[in-house]
Amino acid sequence: MPENAPLKPGQPAPEFELMNQSKEKVKLSDFRGKKKVVLLFYPMDFSPVCTTEHCTFGPQLGNIKGREDAVVFGVSCDSPFSHDAYKKQYNIPYDLLSDPTRKMAKAYGMWAGEEPYNCTKRGTVVVDKDGKISFYQEVAMREPRKVEDLSKAVAIEIAEENRDHEFGQSV
Repeated sequence: MPENAPLKPGQPAPEFELMNQSKEKVKLSDFRGKKKVVLLFYPMDFSPVCTTEHCTFGPQLGNIKGREDAVVFGVSCDSPFSHDAYKKQYNIPYDLLSDPTRKMAKAYGMWAGEEPYNCTKRGTVVVDKDGKISFYQEVAMREPRKVEDLSKAVAIEIAEENRDHEFGQSV
């Protein structure tokens, strides 16, 4: 797989181990078989668009269908220290993962490049319980995602899961 190539539904999700805002390690494999993982890639802490997004998503997370069966993470290249201050200031209810080496962003095709940004793209990736990509979408850097879009991303995974149970595993 070429570096920084967009992922496709059905592909295995690249493993990651990153620190959250509390400097605790978070590994994708810890959720395998237990929960789907929703990754909200965003360019940077404290920027206007990112702040609008996180302040909108936070209070609405409980309204997202299937949320009880999923864990949500914000992901950017900012440090755990920046994430900690950002999460506290804006009461963000999910962990923020720090990718200062840009390895995860590149593995997931979410690296915006060094110039002019030097940050992650804005995008949503849903990893199913089996560790495969079930949803992948990049969003314009200057446009906040909407709660409805996040709900659809999680709902797509639920619909596929229901189909698999009804008709047997998809190929």
